[in-house]
Amino acid sequence: MTNKLIEQIEQLAETTDSKIVLLVVDGLSGIPDMSGKTELETANIPNLDALAKDSICGVTDPISPGITPGSGPAHLSLFGYDPLDYKIGRGLLEALGIDFPLEAGDLAVRGNLATMDKNGRITDRRAGRISTEENVKVCKLLEGIEIDGIKALVKPVKDHRVVIVFRGKGLDDSLSETDPQREGLAPLPIKPLGPLAAETAGIVTRFIEEVKKRLSHSFPANMILLRGFAKSQKLPSFQERYKLNAAAIASYPMYRGLARLAGMEILPVGGSLNDEFDCLKQNLDKYDFFYLHVKWTDSAGEDGNFKKKVAVLEEVDSYIPGLLELNPDVLIVTGDHSTPAVLKGHSWHPVPIILHGKYTGSDDVARFSEKECVRGGIGRIPAMQVMPLAMANALKLKKYGA
Repeated sequence: MTNKLIEQIEQLAETTDSKIVLLVVDGLSGIPDMSGKTELETANIPNLDALAKDSICGVTDPISPGITPGSGPAHLSLFGYDPLDYKIGRGLLEALGIDFPLEAGDLAVRGNLATMDKNGRITDRRAGRISTEENVKVCKLLEGIEIDGIKALVKPVKDHRVVIVFRGKGLDDSLSETDPQREGLAPLPIKPLGPLAAETAGIVTRFIEEVKKRLSHSFPANMILLRGFAKSQKLPSFQERYKLNAAAIASYPMYRGLARLAGMEILPVGGSLNDEFDCLKQNLDKYDFFYLHVKWTDSAGEDGNFKKKVAVLEEVDSYIPGLLELNPDVLIVTGDHSTPAVLKGHSWHPVPIILHGKYTGSDDVARFSEKECVRGGIGRIPAMQVMPLAMANALKLKKYGA
């Protein structure tokens, strides 16, 4: 959407009693494995198939055809924010997701605890997905690091994820990342990407060396990989843009952070699918927009675990009847991006979407899959167009022009 169109949507948006639920199944889509089927095609998902038949379907491109998105940009696009205009480093999202009290000038970065061999090569980028409890113990080993007056505050997030907040004067976020994005390679060196970032790059480099010393006898988490340097910034809120009283239901901190940045209220929730859907049920009367995030499909895809991703899809499917019983005026089921187990990571493939409501109509899609949805009535659209479609079908957009 162009800036002018976004401005028009802000002017057309109006408050109504109708309710929208956006169910984001992270890393939803995939590509065929040796069986010739994707995870969606393999899964037994009768409820999602029936929903697709009774809805209008299509596929979205999170950024643009051929571009593989990170989770942050992909979600921004789904929320209707141009990810090319709002470049938000993952470090900020992780810090917001754990309610870290950021101060002016703080520099945040997301860290992966990782395993490195004696030759300095990464053998596991996620340190075997260690538990959050083990993560807490590792972070204690990294307390009190200070370099040239800059404090490095290392805090556990979830599983192998941590956030590091550098606190002091003159910090710059124009830095390269150290994660090589695959095993068998050495961590990448920190490089300044802007004219004022050289000093900060030196500080972060020395921080990494100190981490290596302190974790030399820690296994499997004996190294840290850094991604997404960022300082604080703001987004137009959902209330400002869409006149929506929005709530987020997400068990993983980064997604709570992103929702908080968009002005959503973060609802407390446990760590299971049942907890998330129960939270939606308990709070249905309090908000008119819900973002409900399912992480485990993405984790399974990144691990290359095709069967587990199928199992998570089937578990999500079991909650669809209960979700429909809540009778939201508009229900969207989609993903932020594709995470094919075959590729063990995010990919550029388009993402299926179901748009269900009283006024959406239906098409000839017979089941919820990549091949079927690409034939749907929505067609292939940028993910940024999902929110206007949801708003329109919830009767939350006034007519444009005479």
